Amino acid sequence: ELGWISKVHVNRPAVVRHAERIKKWRTVKGNWQAAWLLKAVTCIDLTTLSGDDTPSNVQRLCFKAKHPIREDLLKALDMHDKGITVGAVCVYPARVVDAVNALKAAGCNIPVASVAAGFPSGQTPLETKLAEIKLAVEYGAREIDIVISRSLVLSGQWEGLYEEIRQCREACGEAHMKTILATGELGSLANVYKASMIAMMAGSDFIKTSTGKEVENATFPVGVVMMRAIREFYWQTGNKVGFKPAGGIRTAKEAITWLMLVKEELGVEWLTPELFRLGASTLLEDIEKQIFYHVTGSYALQHDLAMA
Repeated sequence: ELGWISKVHVNRPAVVRHAERIKKWRTVKGNWQAAWLLKAVTCIDLTTLSGDDTPSNVQRLCFKAKHPIREDLLKALDMHDKGITVGAVCVYPARVVDAVNALKAAGCNIPVASVAAGFPSGQTPLETKLAEIKLAVEYGAREIDIVISRSLVLSGQWEGLYEEIRQCREACGEAHMKTILATGELGSLANVYKASMIAMMAGSDFIKTSTGKEVENATFPVGVVMMRAIREFYWQTGNKVGFKPAGGIRTAKEAITWLMLVKEELGVEWLTPELFRLGASTLLEDIEKQIFYHVTGSYALQHDLAMA
């Protein structure tokens, strides 16, 4: 629906001012903080996207995905029997089988997400992108994180962008599709809003800020704009689309702020793994440290907590 796209205008100064206020929000304390942090854990896409990924470090990641917080800490919070795991494990297509096998051996049903479609640059032919998606699904990925061609946004080829995402959605089949906008390379907040709308019109289950490989990744101004797009799309169509900030989210305080922002902009119903994810590789470590401090009253030493 190009009529939506042509009318888009984003008041950048207002968005930036709002984002600055978000940074100053006071975080929750005590048991409330522990509760929000455990909620954040269940929404994490625990990720490894390195050139030196091997079956062994993927297996270690999957074990941590099933046991994100030490059992004794969960018992102290009376949360040991609530089945707390991360939302998904995210890897490259070549490591999907390793992740699927490791999670199966661990006896858990955590979905495996795979990046695809020319991640992270998107600079591959559409035929190659579609083939990569189909292979990742064939290997066992239940979620696919595609990346858009930024050139289509920068040159205003909205119908071309729609068609590319639509074909990717078709290639995903039954798998959920998260569309990465790579917002740090889109040039303006108006383009972020327009790309968000196009991605949702084309059938995306989630829209995601970044690959984590750009110079600028998840920021609050971008988050506000994308969530406002999600809200408008929901008002217009009745369809709920998920939101995933990714890249540069490393601290427990940042995670809680993102959760609070989602609650304010979209409502409590979006605070579930089905509609909200945090893309992160090092965030879980800081969350576990904060929970350790909450339970014990002392800071964790290097050997106290297992790394992902």
